[in-house]
Amino acid sequence: MAGLAALAGAATAAAAVECRDIRFEDVPYTICEVRPAESRLRLFLRDAQGRPFGHFAAVEAEHGPLAFAMNAGMYHHDRRPVGLYRERGEDKAPLVLGPGPGNFGMVPNGVLCLGPDRARVIESETFARSRPDCTEATQSGPMLLIEGTIHPRFLPDSESRHVRNGVGTSEDGTRAVFAISRVPVTFWDFARLFRDGLGLPDALYFDGRVSRLHAPALGRSDFGRAMGPIVGVLAAEAGER
Repeated sequence: MAGLAALAGAATAAAAVECRDIRFEDVPYTICEVRPAESRLRLFLRDAQGRPFGHFAAVEAEHGPLAFAMNAGMYHHDRRPVGLYRERGEDKAPLVLGPGPGNFGMVPNGVLCLGPDRARVIESETFARSRPDCTEATQSGPMLLIEGTIHPRFLPDSESRHVRNGVGTSEDGTRAVFAISRVPVTFWDFARLFRDGLGLPDALYFDGRVSRLHAPALGRSDFGRAMGPIVGVLAAEAGER
């Protein structure tokens, strides 16, 4: 376990975006680690005509090649974000607080906050109180970890297993790790990946039915049901901050 955490924290100096396959407690995952001070993390929802991108290829058709991308938050049938969505400093959907239906409403949920050189996962009520400076932000839920504590509703003996994806960030915001399981896993196991396998204190769940990864360095670009918000790094902006 300690060896995996050390490996996850040791991105090579040459790779501002590093994607790799790992195993944690004999379960396979794929992770992409981004250093926001060196590579600009961006959110994508709609194209220049106002149409939802839906797929990684559509983002690339308008913006150029992606070094990495992943679905980044839950959405309605028309692909409108369920919670807060901020892009290029402008709010496109409001912050949603309090419990509600589905995984999003399994509070506490949270926000991925992207600043000029930091990325932080922040619990939604804390986000509302502190109003952090985020150039871009996407809300999802539930939180997987809050300051190293696993979500109180996750059960070690749960039998609910899905392919899951999400993001974890370091306390200082200089490290963001995006992860997707390669087999169905429980919430409990997925949260422990971020805490015990990757050494991160805060982590946010993105989805389980729609979990997609674009990692050209691994020869991978998942296709399937159209997505809502997408987070990614353009190849032209990887290591160019």
